[in-house]
Amino acid sequence: MDLFTLIVLLVYLLAIGYLGYQGYVQTKSASDYLVAGRNANPVIMALSYGATFISTSAIVGFGGAAANLGMGVLWLTVLNISVGIFTAFVVFGNPTRRMGHHLDAHTFPELMGKRFDSRLIQILCALIIFCFMPLYAMAVMIGGAEFIGPIFHISYDAALYLFAVIVAAYVIAGGIKGVMLTDALQGAIMLVGIVVNNGIVMVD
Repeated sequence: MDLFTLIVLLVYLLAIGYLGYQGYVQTKSASDYLVAGRNANPVIMALSYGATFISTSAIVGFGGAAANLGMGVLWLTVLNISVGIFTAFVVFGNPTRRMGHHLDAHTFPELMGKRFDSRLIQILCALIIFCFMPLYAMAVMIGGAEFIGPIFHISYDAALYLFAVIVAAYVIAGGIKGVMLTDALQGAIMLVGIVVNNGIVMVD
């Protein structure tokens, strides 16, 4: 690893650590930990969501699928963003937020359970998340380790453990505030990278 790469890595890790600490400092209650006190900055939320969506599944997964099946597969990403995300935020975003605030719900299963006054629905929603979310998380962790290993010339196992420790540290300590702040930083990095890369491609 050359000196410049090492410096960039250290600066990045320090920034992640600082933002995770800020999330920890700003977390005073269960509401802060789970829903960011219901007063998250829209820009931070947008960058965080973008970083979450444009992650291993979108970059590695869709990229690999497009390479194997044809670039037309990328229309799934376009439709997901233009239809799925737009509809979720613009049409259902505010009503869902108001309902969650009115019912004092902090998680999606809790929201559904209180909305329909059904303990069964709450348990079923929790079970669905419990069963399928780890699969998505595993895909992201594997993709991250596959990327980190070759870039920094370390083994896959070391990259996976390093990645897991960093993520666990700011998630456990900072809650959703720590997650959103660190994701916003990574979303900003992705945005700059996309703009710069597209600019280079257009020039070439």
